Amino acid sequence: MFRLFASSSKSALRATVMTQQVRNLSIHEYMSANLLSEAGVKVPQGHVASTPEEAYQAAKELGTSDLVIKAQVLAGGRGKGHFDSGLKGGVKTIYSPEEARDLASKMIGHKLFTKQTGVQGKVCNKVFIVERKYVRREYYFAILMDRATKGPVLVASAQGGVDIEGVAAEDPDAIIKLPVDIKKGLSLESALDLAGKLGFAGNAREEAADTFLKLYKLFLAKDATQIEINPLVETSDHQVMCMDAKFGFDDNASFRQKDVFSLRDPTQEDPREVQAEKWDLNYIGLDGRIGCLVNGAGLAMSTMDIIKLHGGSPANFLDVGGSATAKQICEAFKIISSDAGVSAALVNIFGGIMRCDVVAQGIIDAVKELDLKIPLVVRLQGTNVNEGKKLINESGISIFPCDDLDKAAELVVKLSDITSLAQKVGVHAKLTLA
Repeated sequence: MFRLFASSSKSALRATVMTQQVRNLSIHEYMSANLLSEAGVKVPQGHVASTPEEAYQAAKELGTSDLVIKAQVLAGGRGKGHFDSGLKGGVKTIYSPEEARDLASKMIGHKLFTKQTGVQGKVCNKVFIVERKYVRREYYFAILMDRATKGPVLVASAQGGVDIEGVAAEDPDAIIKLPVDIKKGLSLESALDLAGKLGFAGNAREEAADTFLKLYKLFLAKDATQIEINPLVETSDHQVMCMDAKFGFDDNASFRQKDVFSLRDPTQEDPREVQAEKWDLNYIGLDGRIGCLVNGAGLAMSTMDIIKLHGGSPANFLDVGGSATAKQICEAFKIISSDAGVSAALVNIFGGIMRCDVVAQGIIDAVKELDLKIPLVVRLQGTNVNEGKKLINESGISIFPCDDLDKAAELVVKLSDITSLAQKVGVHAKLTLA
């Protein structure tokens, strides 16, 4: 899947600090199929099932012996993945209701592992049973938000149904990009021209253009950041259909897209991010070893940068905002400490609206409640800073205070390295200030 550049600040942040996909709401394939069908776009008939018996009934209702069962997991590469049940592949052709039931029992309730899920995998809670269509040709089609052109861009290829990133890397000329002026919209002429370039001819060309127009209309109506159809196909009877769909929606549009955001499946998301949202904290998990707790997105980014400058790697972005309570600070530490890879943490607070004494009390509560073992470097500046420092000094807990951010970053990197080394050799390092 192509990198997305959504308009929300949180999405832009992820594009900056991670090499993963931009964060926005994604929904399951069967939900996407429903949205497409409501928009007048042709999709294969299908039913979703939550149990093996429901899968059996779904296959029976479709009334054909030529079906496909698809694991509903929010990750790409399902077909080449494997389950902890031993089953190979999350997309399978089936020929009977009994086979649907048998395969569903090996998918539902089991973790699917793909290139995109990583080693942790994702649990499959539902399967999608759809009719199998015989196709003449497969295409790739997507609509994305693109920073380079400052608007929507259509991305298409005559080589669909395959790893599109591989196609783009090996044969860039096989990818067609068509920027769209969001004020003027996508014209019928442009849609027909794109369909022709892809190789559609005759009635299929007109039907493909009509599909592009409907998808673009849906893209705008639902505040989408992505609509990806892979494959878009021309069937043996010359119908143009969307065989698989992946949607992404702008987080900032949740207030006016309540029907779409009600489709959210938290079981497919990072549980730390779900917990952070519950406590009104801005959290994004990263791959480093130094936990960060900061107030303000700009200061958080600067803190992460200076950690990198000193050879460290941030384990997260965590902005507690300007009005966090001691309880929220404590919950933030719970999220940071839930990451087994964290070997040290840096608190960097500049008190404006945020009071340093409130932060200090949250830190004290968290250390005592969680019995934190990792070294903690704390930098407090601003409103009630002296009161905050006094609370920490009188708490009796082991904390490394540091007023200079550069020195604080240098110190937390060193402490992280020492803790990591101690963990590798199987000893507990008790670190104190000299």
